[in-house]
Amino acid sequence: MKAIVYTEGGGPEVLRLTERPLPQPGPGEVRVRVEVSGVNPTDWKSRRGGPPATVAEQVPNQDGAGVVDAVGEGVDPGRAGERVWLWEAAWQRADGTAQEYVTLPEAHAVPLPATASLDTGASLGIPAMTAHRALTVAEGGPTRLAPGVLGGRNVLVAGGAGAVGHAAIQLARWAGAFVVATVSNPYKAELARAAGAHHVVDYTAPDPAAEIRRAAPEGVDIVVEVAVAVNSGLDLAVLAPNSVVAYYADTGGAEFTLPVRETFTRNLRWHGVLVYTMPDAAKREAVAAVTAALRDGALRSGEESGLPLHRFPLERTADAHAAVEEGAVGKVVVDV
Repeated sequence: MKAIVYTEGGGPEVLRLTERPLPQPGPGEVRVRVEVSGVNPTDWKSRRGGPPATVAEQVPNQDGAGVVDAVGEGVDPGRAGERVWLWEAAWQRADGTAQEYVTLPEAHAVPLPATASLDTGASLGIPAMTAHRALTVAEGGPTRLAPGVLGGRNVLVAGGAGAVGHAAIQLARWAGAFVVATVSNPYKAELARAAGAHHVVDYTAPDPAAEIRRAAPEGVDIVVEVAVAVNSGLDLAVLAPNSVVAYYADTGGAEFTLPVRETFTRNLRWHGVLVYTMPDAAKREAVAAVTAALRDGALRSGEESGLPLHRFPLERTADAHAAVEEGAVGKVVVDV
């Protein structure tokens, strides 16, 4: 089979196409014929650092979608032929989704509803699970999203045209929240609206906080934050009492500061989110909720749904990584 590998850290040029033996699923595993591989920022960041010390050759990319074609011992044989979406394929493993076949624990190959495309399946994983976690760390829960559970809450999604922002808008809408998204230009505003944001604010405008407050006069209960280092002041200006900022990236800077008295007197919280290291129970809740949202048609991909797709063939995975690293708007996928 064809696979993309790297044996050292560096830029996209360290990725190379090679031939590998067809893998066999072990106990508790499935083998998936990968149709579409999704590329995330953590994929190129991991590539920059090189393979783990215990791995000689690493296949990149955590997310993807395809069809189960073989099962290992202890796995229901009926899973063969299932369309699935994949998550954390390469986390603490040598085998990501940038290859024609991948074996992985069966829980990481989740049945994909018939109404959901493989492109949508490959766009889930890290972005959707990050969004789910960010939307469920508020005090009092819920721990799992479902229709209506965020009813009456205001959610602010920073970077509403990004992959996580897109998923957060769709999941928050599905769960009944009022959603405000921030963006930096009119095109991104169109994408955030297509994803389902009730109100979109240009954060480069003179007073974005006032605009957010006009949309949500009582304040924001949950902020899904991509750039906390530069947005902490804006977030502070629009937060309701007892609210939370869930931040998942260091876009714009590695540190931020907060005023002590104002934050504790308003009972405000800042909560870091990283899918790989979040509790296993939170991962299970995210997988269950994302799958339910898929069944309800609440998670979609494509420009008409606010998530433009940028496609590359397997042999151009290096170009796909470069596109993500350079800030492509939407979702970068590899056709395997």
